[in-house]
Amino acid sequence: MQQISREMKEKVKFTKMHGAGNDYIYVDTMKYDIPEPGIIAREWSRPHTGIGSDGLVLIGRSDIADFSMRIFNADGSEARMCGNASRCVGKYLYEKGLASGREIRLETLSGIKTLYPDVSEDGTVGSVCVDMGPASDIKELRIGGKFPHEGISLSMGNPHYVIFTEDAEKTDLEAEGPEIEHNPAFPDRVNVEFAEIRKDGKIRVRVWERGSGITKACGTGACATAVAAAYTGRAGNDTWIEMDGGLLRIRITPERHILMTGPAVTVFEGEIEYEI
Repeated sequence: MQQISREMKEKVKFTKMHGAGNDYIYVDTMKYDIPEPGIIAREWSRPHTGIGSDGLVLIGRSDIADFSMRIFNADGSEARMCGNASRCVGKYLYEKGLASGREIRLETLSGIKTLYPDVSEDGTVGSVCVDMGPASDIKELRIGGKFPHEGISLSMGNPHYVIFTEDAEKTDLEAEGPEIEHNPAFPDRVNVEFAEIRKDGKIRVRVWERGSGITKACGTGACATAVAAAYTGRAGNDTWIEMDGGLLRIRITPERHILMTGPAVTVFEGEIEYEI
């Protein structure tokens, strides 16, 4: 007898949030099982046939911290860390009543990050400060290829390449971004920041994010840019980074920890089905 295949679907509630325009779909995996997050991230992130986002963030339990965060880019690849996403996780956890304290320890693939929600009198969270830990592997690096550059290579738990330019707006991100991301100098690919030191002291940054392409903001990219600017003497240890999606404040402590403060915004909540 021929077996009839029956399509099974699961309904999942999600929250779409953004930090300075860097938008993700957030799901509480303590309530819902997401068995193939890479595939689902690709499907849900599509702007016309899905929800539309830079990727998918899964919030879960942790054995070594208060909660955990996993990030899947719009292309389905898993990211090690995202500063903007971690701020939104802090807002989500506090406003959903999952965390009651003003200090939340979050497990990520790049280590435990500490979140400090700024809670208003009405109990809502408008911004979050994240202790991103120290940067590492900071070095000047010249790359060749179709778009040769001299820049600063470093890690914020994920790889970055910061290029200082006279005019960030003139950078052809669509052309240069993917070429640099896949340059042989970066075997694991790389996030790319084009940074311009403005006369008012702010640093204008445009981002090509590994696995997602052009994004309005990148939290680890803002941190990487501030570190690269301080490393090269272009800026001090307290810097405002201006991205397409807004401003982020980056402070470098005497212990070399990077503190990132910026907005966390809920866009909307919804329910979506997927096949199981």
